[in-house]
Amino acid sequence: MCGIAGLWLQERGRDLTADVQQMTASLTHRGPDDGGVWVEESDESLGLGLGHRRLAILDLSPQGAQPMVSPTGLVLVFNGEIYNFTALRQELAAQGWQFRGNSDTEVLLAGIEYWGLVACLQQCRGMFALALWHPQEQCLYLARDRMGEKPLYYGWTGAGFVFASELKALRCSPHWSGGINPHALHLLLNYGYIPSPHSIYQNIYKLPAGTWLKISHPQEFNQPQSYWSLPEIITQSKPWNLPPQDTMQLLENTLTQTIGEQMVADVPLGAFLSGGVDSSLIVALMQKQSNQPIKTFTIGFTESAYNEAPWAQQVAHHLGTEHTELITTPELAMAMIPKLPYIYDEPFADNSQIPTFLVAEMTRQSVTVSLSGDGGDELFGGYRQYVYGRRIWRAMACLPLFLRQKIAHLLQKIPPPWVNQLFTTPYYSPADNLARLAAVLSEPHPALVYQHLSHRWLTAPLQADFITNLSKTPPTIFQKLAADCNVPIDELSTFMLADCLMELPDDILVKVDRATMAVGLESRAPYLDQNVVELAWKLPLNYKIHQGKTKWILRQILYQYVPQHLIERPKQGFALPLGEWLRHPPLRDWAEALLDPQRLQQQGYFQPQMIQQKWQEHLQGRFNWQAQLWPVLMFQSWYETQGYGEMG
Repeated sequence: MCGIAGLWLQERGRDLTADVQQMTASLTHRGPDDGGVWVEESDESLGLGLGHRRLAILDLSPQGAQPMVSPTGLVLVFNGEIYNFTALRQELAAQGWQFRGNSDTEVLLAGIEYWGLVACLQQCRGMFALALWHPQEQCLYLARDRMGEKPLYYGWTGAGFVFASELKALRCSPHWSGGINPHALHLLLNYGYIPSPHSIYQNIYKLPAGTWLKISHPQEFNQPQSYWSLPEIITQSKPWNLPPQDTMQLLENTLTQTIGEQMVADVPLGAFLSGGVDSSLIVALMQKQSNQPIKTFTIGFTESAYNEAPWAQQVAHHLGTEHTELITTPELAMAMIPKLPYIYDEPFADNSQIPTFLVAEMTRQSVTVSLSGDGGDELFGGYRQYVYGRRIWRAMACLPLFLRQKIAHLLQKIPPPWVNQLFTTPYYSPADNLARLAAVLSEPHPALVYQHLSHRWLTAPLQADFITNLSKTPPTIFQKLAADCNVPIDELSTFMLADCLMELPDDILVKVDRATMAVGLESRAPYLDQNVVELAWKLPLNYKIHQGKTKWILRQILYQYVPQHLIERPKQGFALPLGEWLRHPPLRDWAEALLDPQRLQQQGYFQPQMIQQKWQEHLQGRFNWQAQLWPVLMFQSWYETQGYGEMG
């Protein structure tokens, strides 16, 4: 696991080595073990530099160092792991390829040399982001793994083309300006994160998962191309005909093989364990293949309603792992919150980022690689909103669209005071819930219904009141799925596909990658292996959600290793009592300062009156507005520390 960065400048005369070293120095946390720079300053390529920071996991010798150059002059910088590199190495060796070392990087470079970039990517199973300079073509190529586990930003500055694993490296590039992207702020408030291809900066983009990009000139603007597409995989899937028992065995075998591949490392290895279905199954199958107790790690809270640590401890004891836990407090959380803008580089408001960082920091004290259960929910139907979202859609679908839209129009006419008198709710205001119901009723497609269920702000008018002088929210995966008639899936699969394409790569995996790499820890996610993903999408829905029970097939496999009573409890994940913490010092004092009306007025991004109204309602305990306020607080905190440039 590493960090990569580079640039391709229009101008001559700069010290490119110093420029790239400055960029990669900002990524030292991703690769604390070593670093390297390769520079080409010929007339043809103007000024090209590639840089790398190394976290040594496989082949710790200098033979695994990067940038790596092939016999014909191809230059590669690579962040990630190729899990099937051993099989690829054997295939290439059979064709006469001579290897100097034992790294997957050398196998990847040899595969690109032999098969070509796209054909090689299609054969590689792993998590990665890479940049490749092709001297014969005088082209720079970028690529990213299928599910978006490893990050890659790219874009254009006044000096030329730049790319990096994290935005902080781009800010070190020549002629950086960094104007704020107004579209991104809309997306942040709606979802709590900024979906690809957007970033918080103008002219800087995230390379989408499963794509590659060719740059033939430092000012050339091309669109990424797919080498693997989950919607296409779904479209090509054939009806499943294996009975449940055979399906369970096939899935268990696939997971076992995948986990075995991901346990290969020349450094200490462990696993995150929350005690839930996903992580418990990963740990069970790891322990099954290990002669030594697996090291497992979890985090808990002093508030019992959020504390899963006792359950994780019982699972660990049953499986015989070497278990470590950390109990966090508001004081521990507050101590690391100032680090968040530096860790995430752009405003990011999944509040489980706090416990994720804390457990990563603890884990790194014992191991260098940790496996996780990320992806299990999105692939096997684990979220509660899948169940109640399907109920909502099926109830709505009984009525013609025109009738639903008429009902929605009437609901919007009810004055808010009347709504508040008719019913109450402990979470959102009755008027807000009624507005969301009206919005949902008006939608013709389940993807658009799920979009409303995913929004933090319940309706567009509420968001418009909340933000000033901003353009409209750009389309996201929800609009694309609603317009695509070529993917023949039901409403539940639509919800899961939307999450696989947006929430998973741009929220969950961002959270884990930045938190772990901030402390030099590599996280691996077996559920996101290509073989597991493609098998999961072939399975019938009733193997995933059966009689209201989520992740049914994973549970059946897990019960062979862990007693059912240790698993069957409400899902929590790495949730934390942020709403309550914000009502008391020290988090309250921190939030009060960031939400100061005078400060908000001066910045000009938000309506201070609306902010104060929500904040006071939250403090008084009338409503829990943590989901709405946290993105604002994360933007404010980021802006105070890294908010270069003005509104574009």
